[in-house]
Amino acid sequence: MNYVQGVAKDVAIAYIGGGSKDWAWGLMSDLADEEKMSGTVRLYDIDFESAVNNEIIGNSLYDRAEVKGKWRYKAVKTIEEALIGADFVIISIIPGPLKTMESDIHIPEKYGIYQSVGDTVGPGGFFRALRATPIYIEFANKIKECCHLAWVINYTNPMTICTRILYEVFPGIKAFGCCHEVFSTQMLLADVLYEMKGIKNIPREEIKVKVMGINHFTWIEKASYGGIDILPLYKEFVGRYFDEGYVDTRQKIREPEEALYFGCANRVKFDLFRRYGLIAAAGDRHLAEFVPFWYLRNPAEVADWKFALTPMSYRYKVQELRNAKSKKLAAGEEKVELKKTGEEGVNQMKALMGFGDLVTNVNLPNRGQLEGFPENAVVETNALFSKNGVQPILAGKFPDDIKNLIMRHVINQETILTAAIKKDKKLAFNVFINDPLVNIPLKDAKALFKEMFDNTKEYLPGWEI
Repeated sequence: MNYVQGVAKDVAIAYIGGGSKDWAWGLMSDLADEEKMSGTVRLYDIDFESAVNNEIIGNSLYDRAEVKGKWRYKAVKTIEEALIGADFVIISIIPGPLKTMESDIHIPEKYGIYQSVGDTVGPGGFFRALRATPIYIEFANKIKECCHLAWVINYTNPMTICTRILYEVFPGIKAFGCCHEVFSTQMLLADVLYEMKGIKNIPREEIKVKVMGINHFTWIEKASYGGIDILPLYKEFVGRYFDEGYVDTRQKIREPEEALYFGCANRVKFDLFRRYGLIAAAGDRHLAEFVPFWYLRNPAEVADWKFALTPMSYRYKVQELRNAKSKKLAAGEEKVELKKTGEEGVNQMKALMGFGDLVTNVNLPNRGQLEGFPENAVVETNALFSKNGVQPILAGKFPDDIKNLIMRHVINQETILTAAIKKDKKLAFNVFINDPLVNIPLKDAKALFKEMFDNTKEYLPGWEI
């Protein structure tokens, strides 16, 4: 990359998963709105046709009058072509086709296990992690070989384990994991300030939060805006809306069917606050899976807490719609809608290039920023982004009652990594049955594990079948 009159030119971004029909379009939109950067995005995907479509879609933006950031997009056939010389690497993939996720989500239901997301913990998160491991081992080795100085942004779930694998294989990697769940909670806190104080239109970035935990089970210990301590206001807000729940501003703009399957009334979040006194900083669908004994025992209980089990039928429908949209955009039958996503990837890249410091939440190996948790386990806290550096900010320690909830998952995630790398089926099963969602008789757990393993073994090279 080169710096010319305060602008970073010839920035090289490698996008692994560059055929994406969601995140890639969002990145295009965010890059188009940023005048401090320009360059090339190399799109690599095992679905080369989708990457080619995104090349056409991305390049169609270049000459639009409202586009500030001038980028060229190039589909490439090998990961090496994407990575060589990259300044930044973005990873946004799905570990396995949707049929594997269908097994992750719906096979456990035969045994009375219900998952609202199924990509982080529980049976679904477990097998997704096993599938992701060989893929991320390859990514880490290729990054080390082709662009060892590049900054790597991971968006793939399970976030904790994917990011952890990168560091396990290539300890010198400069990687971090990004998740928008905390951003959504900041938006809820903006609603709290409007409701309780009449302060309108607060950008979520202006709400300062102290973040600590692990991905999708993250907590806010402190929250403030312009000298106002938000926690007492949040307590009153929770008391006001606990029974009926509250649908925050961000969710109100969703399409009806998306809102049905991905929305929530924040009742799980409110209940956790009443139990523990800290703000759980993720959506209810994620939070419930970490403590399922309170919220996920059956569909009726889920309905009572006012969130949803997202069926694979809806995910297949969304996939079909996005495939159709991709073809129309590439054919010029539709025009790309440019709107900022609210993600911070572009802002993080800017900070790393020296265009001003940024403090935001990210997933990084624990180097002491989260007291009392294993060294190197990936945790989520705030970090300071500055020129060519990401420095995690000391978060302190949890009260013991919350720490106990989180630690079980941290140890499980670390052990999943060990089992996946060693391809140790016995150890893998022992981790599987230690997940709170797998609260079923041992014989049923063995049958479930075998059925799910058989359904995904095609994507587990080298494992004993």
